[in-house]
Amino acid sequence: MTAVESEPRRAVATAARPRRRVRRQHGDNLAGYLFLIPWLIGVVVFVAGPTLASLYLSFTNFNLLSAPRWVGLQNYIQLFTVDPRYLHSIVVTVIYVVFSVPLSLIAALVLALLLNAKIKGVGIYRSIYYVPSLLGGSVAIAILWRQIFDSNGIFSKLLQLFGLPATSWISSPGLAIWTLIFLHIWQFGSPMVIFLAGLKQIPAELYEAASTEGASKWRQLRSITLPLLTPIVFFNLILTLINSFQAFTPAYVVSSGTGGPLDSTLFYTLYLYINGFTNFRMGYASAQGWVLLIVVGVFTAIAFITSRYWVYYEDSEKR
Repeated sequence: MTAVESEPRRAVATAARPRRRVRRQHGDNLAGYLFLIPWLIGVVVFVAGPTLASLYLSFTNFNLLSAPRWVGLQNYIQLFTVDPRYLHSIVVTVIYVVFSVPLSLIAALVLALLLNAKIKGVGIYRSIYYVPSLLGGSVAIAILWRQIFDSNGIFSKLLQLFGLPATSWISSPGLAIWTLIFLHIWQFGSPMVIFLAGLKQIPAELYEAASTEGASKWRQLRSITLPLLTPIVFFNLILTLINSFQAFTPAYVVSSGTGGPLDSTLFYTLYLYINGFTNFRMGYASAQGWVLLIVVGVFTAIAFITSRYWVYYEDSEKR
């Protein structure tokens, strides 16, 4: 075959290659969409559908037994004008968030710094300190926590060893909320592991250079570790903040579902549950849920807006 005769065949083969590539790409996209179908069905049925349904119910009077009756903004107006328990639940939740979030992050960071040291058996210690996070949100641990801080619990017996009177923390309006805050702080395992991962990413050369210049360990912590760890702090802050606003199981178990004593542990989510599944005011509870969604969204947005002033990203300096 001459070069002149083979030239048209090469031209046809060259033109056919893009078409085969396009068909192969369409086939890959179709396979990807097919794998996404179960996830899309789950999002629509279990997330988007109930979310939109709760938005509609928040404008209705619905008791789970009869058809919803449209009441407009009445549920939202009642929340902030004629329901003192609702306003009290906001105060209790804010107190819980204000104390539990920073204290749990500080505890996680301190433990991460200690467990980042090169000591024998450090992996075992990391596993031991992570265990509370695996168990902390369970009903069993909440029951155990209630027993610990009861008048006959371990904590009261420790107080008696120092000559102090035995006190039931869970029955005291001024102390009950602190048992739940301590429980939240005790669950520092997840942020601790994330802090450890962030510490591993800091170049060792920076510490070597600082040591050569005579910088102390405290100066290295302030000038190297904490600035480079601020993106991890920000990530943990967002997760811990959202989880704190949504806390439910400890308050439900410790107070036996009532929010006592004297509503001192009446978390926002617990009062939402009481209205929805105890008082059968599902429309009212849906309005509470949407207010919580907006509040969490606002706090998250504030965190993102203010992060530009204290979160350090290495590539931002290059830009």
